[in-house]
Amino acid sequence: MRDSPRIVVLAGGVGGSRFVLGVRGALRARGIRDTASALTVVVNTGDDLWLSGVRLQPDVDSVTYALAGVNDTERGWGRQGDSERVNEELQAWGAGWPWFTLGDLDLGTHIARTGWLRDGHTPTQVIERMSHRWPLGARLLPMTDAEVDTVVILHDGTRLHFQEWWTRHRATLPAARFENLGIADASPAPGVVEAVAQADAVLLAPSNPVVSIGPILAVPGVRDALRATSAPVVGVSPIIGGRVVRGMADACLAAIGVETSAAAVADLYGARGDGGLLDAWLLAEEDGALAGEVAGFGIRPVVTPLWMTDAARSAALAESALIAAGV
Repeated sequence: MRDSPRIVVLAGGVGGSRFVLGVRGALRARGIRDTASALTVVVNTGDDLWLSGVRLQPDVDSVTYALAGVNDTERGWGRQGDSERVNEELQAWGAGWPWFTLGDLDLGTHIARTGWLRDGHTPTQVIERMSHRWPLGARLLPMTDAEVDTVVILHDGTRLHFQEWWTRHRATLPAARFENLGIADASPAPGVVEAVAQADAVLLAPSNPVVSIGPILAVPGVRDALRATSAPVVGVSPIIGGRVVRGMADACLAAIGVETSAAAVADLYGARGDGGLLDAWLLAEEDGALAGEVAGFGIRPVVTPLWMTDAARSAALAESALIAAGV
């Protein structure tokens, strides 16, 4: 074991951002100063999209802004103290989506990203450039450099971009299935497989298991890397007391026929000893009665507080995950 363990986190969205902050905090509490060398975050890019000519990467930006300390903690997305003058002008021109707000500072990020992409840089290279602006204390990698935007197929065959289904309709339109177009031909971004192979612990953040963690796992080669790594794989339940913590993950789980429960999500990921992914699973105290069921799947249950209501609690949760992984 190295003095500074190598930790890989698979993450997406607000829950993933808070958990990554917690992992960085836990590492710093252990006296690890160079957390950027210790912590690699593989971020979901399945909910990316083109809008008004610019490329948006919502989960990448959420994790970046959170680590930089510039995120809007009240809304849960975008930059704190942002204005919306450009968005209002776009609306006046009838451009973009009237129900999808882009802040001015946020648009600056999207314009910079789009320019670099147009210049021929890959998403991996763009994220590396973005990481130079702030001391993030982590290395961020996209799950893939390919564009594999999530499409939601409704029961009547209507196809919507995930952001329209999620943001405009608030996941109220029952989904039949989710697709990431082109993902079968995608490959993990440079460094992803290597990071997993060299890790001392791999952590699945309490992100949406269907549309945040799911697309990462769907990139060919990622599941195989997780199954092959010598590092323990520990997941954190996004369900507390039978309810989703944030967002509409229950609608996503219902679409794939999975119950909204901590045990059901653990079973969705599966035990590594049975061809799945998990060695251990963190459940909330409110779900402690499900520990036996999780153990029955061949996954070691760890009952611990899961609420990430502040930095200290997020770091405590991350520390529990690290201990569960034996690091």
